Amino acid sequence: MGDVMELAVPIIVAAVVVAFAVLSTVRVVPQARRFNVERFGRYRTTLQPGLNFIIPVADRINTKLDVREQVLSSRPQPVITEDNLVVNIDTVLYYQITDPRAAAYEVANYLQAIDQLTVTTLRNVIGSMDLERTLTSREEINTRLRNVLDDATGKWGIRVNRVEIKAIDPPSTIKEAMEKQMRAERDKRALILHAEGERQAKILTAEGTRQQEILVAQGDRQAAILRADGEATALERVFQAVHQNDADPKVLAYKYLEMLPQLAGGEHNTFWVIPGELTQAVRAVTEAFGGTPHEEEAVAAVDGRPTPGPTSTDPAAAVEQAARQAQDAVADARAEVAAAERDAE
Repeated sequence: MGDVMELAVPIIVAAVVVAFAVLSTVRVVPQARRFNVERFGRYRTTLQPGLNFIIPVADRINTKLDVREQVLSSRPQPVITEDNLVVNIDTVLYYQITDPRAAAYEVANYLQAIDQLTVTTLRNVIGSMDLERTLTSREEINTRLRNVLDDATGKWGIRVNRVEIKAIDPPSTIKEAMEKQMRAERDKRALILHAEGERQAKILTAEGTRQQEILVAQGDRQAAILRADGEATALERVFQAVHQNDADPKVLAYKYLEMLPQLAGGEHNTFWVIPGELTQAVRAVTEAFGGTPHEEEAVAAVDGRPTPGPTSTDPAAAVEQAARQAQDAVADARAEVAAAERDAE
């Protein structure tokens, strides 16, 4: 029994040593990771994701690197602009390790190196710009930073994908001045827009008034033309009817007498001048209907000759009497014409 125990102890020790050697030989590398292996202190290879084997004691893992895209946010840095103003600029950097060997052996601390390079490059870029351009040229600053950092970090096995400026903080006094300037600019734009609106409204109102007056004038013109055309057509038809029916001059004289009251019927007429043709018209009507004492007296009164019968020495009374007699003659003539029309029907 004792001999068996003595033989088992060396076997167990040998098994433990073999197991330890096997475990020391096998290395499992996770995805998106890279392990740099050194053999007797000298770089030998970079282990890729998956199962890898190394020589125990001779080989050892020096650095373990993450090759995914990383984010480096730097603290706010004071930077002097071209117009001697100090602004604090906060940046964020997106980078990725492309060569694990160079990242481990070409630079002692690549994070610190990237941060310091970002600060110095930022100061150089901002130093050539004034404050206003700095605040409005973020895209230009980002592009220039990325180009400089990408060129410098290429030999370190690092690629800079993007550089973004998170914040640009000018001094408080500059902020107050900028706020006042922006407020004044907004007030100015508001006044300009208000004045422009009033100007446009006045222009539109004037244009509308002008267009309305033009349309009214055109309407009046068209109405006058239509009225004139209507009157011309009416006169033409009357003229054609008179000529086609071969109207007797006596009928025309009657129509002339019929229109006289309308000529004198205006509301603004203060006196009436008796035309010279009135005597001829009255005489024609008198002759047409055989003549009456009243008609002869009206004709004589209009002609200025003495009338048969009693006369008045007052001129006004004579005129009034002549007018009355003329009206009576016209009334009689109308009655005769109406009777003739009824007989003709």
